[in-house]
Amino acid sequence: MTISQQDIPISILIGIGATAFMDAWLVLLKRMGIPTLNFALIGRWVGHLLRGQFAHAAIAKSVPIRGELAWGWLTHYAVGVVFATVLVGMQGADWLRSPTLLPALLVGICTVAAPLLVMQPAMGSGFAASRTPTPFKNCLRSVANHTVFGLGLYLSALVIAPISR
Repeated sequence: MTISQQDIPISILIGIGATAFMDAWLVLLKRMGIPTLNFALIGRWVGHLLRGQFAHAAIAKSVPIRGELAWGWLTHYAVGVVFATVLVGMQGADWLRSPTLLPALLVGICTVAAPLLVMQPAMGSGFAASRTPTPFKNCLRSVANHTVFGLGLYLSALVIAPISR
């Protein structure tokens, strides 16, 4: 995987765009009464992580961290940028000039490993949300959200492609 320095700003824009697209999806779900991510809890986890604590029995019951909502949003967008950079590094400059849907969707779907295998267990929900009341439904939501992120990677790249040529 290689990425040129000139592709880094483009990757950042794609990551921000894809994450914002996912956020629009989450707003739509919330308006439909479907529970969505609480970014304050992600920020709480990151805050504790920076202090040396990786795992929690239940992150909602852990001591709140000053600025946790801001930390959560910052982390959310930073991770989106990292995933976009991975996509660009794997696909190269040609993909940036002429984006295709399949690589973006595949990367988006693969990113679901982060919450299912790392964040949820560390936050007390178990692997693949196994300690929640509805693990299968929660996993499906995660897959759907990350598929939407993948679509956002593609759409963001499409918008940015003419600018980057």
